[in-house]
Amino acid sequence: MNIGVFVCHCGSNIAGTVDTEQVAAAARRFPDVAFATDTMYACSEPGQAGIIQAIHEYGLDGIVVASCTPRMHEATFRKTLERAGINKYLFEMANIREHVSWIGKDKKANTNKATDLVQMAVAKLRNNSELHAGEFEINKRVMVIGGGVAGIQAALDCADGGLQVILVERESTIGGKMAKLDKTFPTVDCSSCILGPRMVDVAQHPNITLYAMSEVESVNGFVGNFDVSIRKKATYVDWDACTGCGQCMEKCPSKKAEDRFNEGVGTTTAINIPFPQAIPKKAVIDPQACIMLTKGKCGACAKLCPTQAIRFEQRDELVQEQVGAIIAATGYDLFDHTLYGEYGGGRYPDVITSIQYERLLSASGPTGGHIKRPSDGKEPRNIVFIQCVGSRDPSVNRPYCSGFCCMYTAKQAILTKDHIPDSQSYVFYMDIRSPGKLYDEFTRRAMEEYGARYIRGRVSTIQPRNGHYVVKGADTIMGSQVEIDADLVVLAVGAEAAKGAGALAEKLRISYDGYGFFMEGHPKLKPVETNTAGVYLAGSCQGPKDIPASVAQGSAAASKVQALFSKDKLASDPQVSGVAMQRCVGCGKCESTCPFGAIEMTEFRGMPKASVVETVCQGCGVCAVTCPQGAIQLQHFTDNQILAEVNALCPY
Repeated sequence: MNIGVFVCHCGSNIAGTVDTEQVAAAARRFPDVAFATDTMYACSEPGQAGIIQAIHEYGLDGIVVASCTPRMHEATFRKTLERAGINKYLFEMANIREHVSWIGKDKKANTNKATDLVQMAVAKLRNNSELHAGEFEINKRVMVIGGGVAGIQAALDCADGGLQVILVERESTIGGKMAKLDKTFPTVDCSSCILGPRMVDVAQHPNITLYAMSEVESVNGFVGNFDVSIRKKATYVDWDACTGCGQCMEKCPSKKAEDRFNEGVGTTTAINIPFPQAIPKKAVIDPQACIMLTKGKCGACAKLCPTQAIRFEQRDELVQEQVGAIIAATGYDLFDHTLYGEYGGGRYPDVITSIQYERLLSASGPTGGHIKRPSDGKEPRNIVFIQCVGSRDPSVNRPYCSGFCCMYTAKQAILTKDHIPDSQSYVFYMDIRSPGKLYDEFTRRAMEEYGARYIRGRVSTIQPRNGHYVVKGADTIMGSQVEIDADLVVLAVGAEAAKGAGALAEKLRISYDGYGFFMEGHPKLKPVETNTAGVYLAGSCQGPKDIPASVAQGSAAASKVQALFSKDKLASDPQVSGVAMQRCVGCGKCESTCPFGAIEMTEFRGMPKASVVETVCQGCGVCAVTCPQGAIQLQHFTDNQILAEVNALCPY
């Protein structure tokens, strides 16, 4: 084998603490190395041209590049080898930037370590073999999980591009959190007026099939060929017959059901349509509140329904769908403010969350758009907003910033003044974070035009007194204690991962962080991809985002699906596991440990044997280290290749 070694300076990133010329000189003494040199930027066009020229000039049939992490440029260099006519898997990268130059300043030690890494890469390359990708057909249908604004945008963009879209929403209507908002910042335009037409487009688009009140039960298969089982939850109403007339709601005697759409501000009837613009506008019966389903009597809705759509006997139903790609857009939930005992822990009726306040402001809310205290229905005069409740607070394991709380608090302060001109709003804040377009101007408008008093500091406690609340805190700018007599307190609760996000991530075989948000493939270069091919992210399921960012990411995920489906066939990655049938004892340990379900047990000459579904295998290597017989080897990372690296580093 004729191996070429190229040691990259990466400007001063590597050359500043590594003697790259000395590393190249050492590499020339390694077995099978026919050419070695150092280069300023190996990834640049001149750098790649130099690699191709050396391949032709010295007859090289294997290349080692010592530079940055393979996550950045491995694909770049493999394409370079293909252009030079060499199999792209006859290539190795030694990471001497993140693993060497960025973590130490001792140039001599760094140079020695870089030399060792290059030697290991050469040893592994000597055991590499050519690998070739296969091809398989793809199903050009896409599933979008979540019907919030990000999911709606992704679904419409895919459908407008001619793709068949399956939209799955766990609530009875699409719209997500945005449908619950009264106005949006910084333009203070009606949320429903913006979102409503997009929701109608979803309902009327011929390429979109909507499953509301449904959840993903299981996901099998691989990129281009996913088999998804969807659980359609029982609504106890035949949606094909229901016209959404609402007569059932008017006559329902059970009027103390939990009003989930209005975030618990008030109650609703057991049979309910969440809001007038709901898509689909169909009734759903709450089985916990329905008298017929709990006590076996009543049935008023069934008697009055003009289309006879009530079905008390209805049960959950499983539906199977085949798609080629999946976009997760499951959004977020809000932090449970009852964990803050100093703010009442949920005991004070007039200490409410920001989303509950949105429902009070909304004309479709429980008070018809009039701001009233939940305790007595009186109009408040002094309203205190407390920011960063469940965000930027390590004490409740929420050290991250939710990003949009500063803005919606400013919006609510402005709307409060519009609704109650003689009211006074107070805002306790840590820092004002308003980096978006016109965001800073918007917060200044709340202070300067609408008279909201911003107090930099934390609230220490809220105490009830004579039907009101005393909000005690510190003004860290003035260096003084503050006490405000409040009629209503609004907590700007932070965002957290949607309930069930972890379970869905496991079904999709994607990663999630310590807070439950889905992990992107790369924080900068792959913001909508995941570590599972064919599964993409949109909106706040990846992390808290405001509406413009969620819409943008929905479109970005749709464009990725369009690019994936631009080909009729996909190439499979040959870096997958393979089973040596003669050594396999059929113990099944590999099958039980594979996180991707890529291993199946088959029968060979009457004996159980493991078999790898190559299109499902993600090349993680868990099976290879689990197998007690060494019968499974991960292509490109075989035991012999790894041992060659170890022997190169530890020859004695």
